[in-house]
Parts: sequence; C-alpha cells; structure tokens
Amino acid sequence: MEREHAIPPFLWKAAITLAVGGAAYLITNATGQPEIWRLTISIFIGGSTLIIQYMADFDRRLTSVESSLERHARDMNALVDRRYSKISEATKLFSLVENSPLHTDSVVQLVSNAAKIKAEGPGIVATFAQSEISRVGMLMEDLDGGEAVYDGEDHDWLLALTQSTTVSIDATSTSVDVNFWTTELGRRYLAAQREAIKRGVRVRRLFIVDHPDLVDDEAVRELRVSHADLGVEVRVLSMSTLPQRLKLDTMFDFIIFDDAVSYEVSAEQALEPVIANTRLVLRDVRVARRVQRFKDLWEAGSVTGHQLD
Repeated sequence: MEREHAIPPFLWKAAITLAVGGAAYLITNATGQPEIWRLTISIFIGGSTLIIQYMADFDRRLTSVESSLERHARDMNALVDRRYSKISEATKLFSLVENSPLHTDSVVQLVSNAAKIKAEGPGIVATFAQSEISRVGMLMEDLDGGEAVYDGEDHDWLLALTQSTTVSIDATSTSVDVNFWTTELGRRYLAAQREAIKRGVRVRRLFIVDHPDLVDDEAVRELRVSHADLGVEVRVLSMSTLPQRLKLDTMFDFIIFDDAVSYEVSAEQALEPVIANTRLVLRDVRVARRVQRFKDLWEAGSVTGHQLD
C-alpha cells in the first residue's frame, strides 16, 4: 500500500530540478542580473541538476549490473569447475576400465542401465538397485584383495565360474554334497559342466567317503556313473584309508577352476551338514596349495565301478 502512494521517481527529479532552478533564479535576481541571464543561469543549473540525477541513477544501476555479472561469473566458474571435475573423474574411471581385463561394453552397459532407473518410480526399486550395485562393488573390491566370502550356500559364483572356465575343473565332493546333486542348483551345475566339457575343459571329481565299504555303495556308484556319463573323470577316496600325511590338512569341499581360483565350502555339523559359507580364494600361494592338495588326493583315490575300470 505504501508503494502505491509513493511519489514516482521522475516527479522527484522534476521537483528537485524546479527547486534548484528556482533557487538559482532568485539568487541571480537578488544580484541584479539582467532577465536573460537570470533565465539562462536558472535553466542551465536546473538542467545540470536533472542530468546529474540521471547520471547518479545510471551509476547505481551500472554498479548493480556489474555486481550481478560478477556473481553470475562466479557461479558459472563454480559450475564449470564442478562439471570439469566430474568429466575428469569419469575420464579417469573410463581409462581404468579400458586398461583392465574387463569388457568395457559391460561396464558401460551397467552404468547406462543404472541411469535408467526412474526417480519417480517405487522407492524400493531404486533401493534394491543401489543395494545390488553396492554388492557388486564390494565383490570387485574383495576379488582385488584376493578373497571373497559369501554367507551360506552360493547360487551364482559356482555357475559363473563353470561357464567361464577354459582349461580345467578339479573338484572334491564330500558328505556335504549328499543331497546337492538332486537340487535345482546341482542339476544346473552338472549342465554347466557338460557344456564346459564340450568346450574342451577337463573336469575331474573326487568323491570322498568315510569308510572303504562306502566306495562301492549303490548311491555313490550311481553318482560316479552319472558323472562319468557326462564326461567327468571320476575317482573315489576313503578317508579311513587315507595316508597319514594327507590327514594333516582339514578336509573340506573345494573346486579349482583353471588352477587360478579356489572355490571353497565350509560346513557346520547339525542333524546333517549345512553350508556355513562359501569362499573364493585367488591368492597364488593358497591356490597353489589347493592344486597340490587335489593332486595328492586324486593320486590316492581309486577308479572303480561301471565304465570306470
């Protein structure tokens, strides 16, 4: 309401101009100057006053514009710096990916698909996607460190490693695996091994039983035969007849892929063996020990049964 009744700026300027011009006229009149000089001086001084007012306004506005431009320039510089920093970081990361053994296209596809998650979609979708990306990130970090651990029975690593193998798969199978081969994961694992054998991968499996009389047990025999039919090289080993030097190491299930990765399973004894955790070991020294361990156990095993003589 106060602004609606405020005097417009141009009226203030006009009033100030008239007041200064009038004052100049009165002064020149008091000094007895001719009428033409009184008017000329009054008009000159009044006009000068008006011009000075507009120049002062222009200066204020120019100062305001300069301040705005400076703020805008600072904001633009900060924005450019942030963008450049992000571009620089993205370039650095992309360079690292290009120099790694991973396929660049797969990493780019992951980032591209992650960016497609809609912000306006259900919150649980974004949260789940973030959780999976974090999980994969942690796995990459663990692999770089030489060891990764999964609580419980793994359902992904086993199949992925089998599908990635190009040379050999050497595996032990203890009582932990009694019911494994009839599960969905067990059947998928056997199918993946069959495809690996077609690719020229050598697959060996050593069944480890507690007593010699179980070597020719019907259930064990069926397992041996079914694996051999797939092209798997099979042997059986009795723990009780194991040489003393081979009993020094703890017995647990492990699979060696391409003599480079040891897939190890730890079990807890309850009413029946339960898998406590799954471990991927990539450290050269430990993998070499597993390779030698399998070689020793394999040589101590026997080839028996139908189609295995």
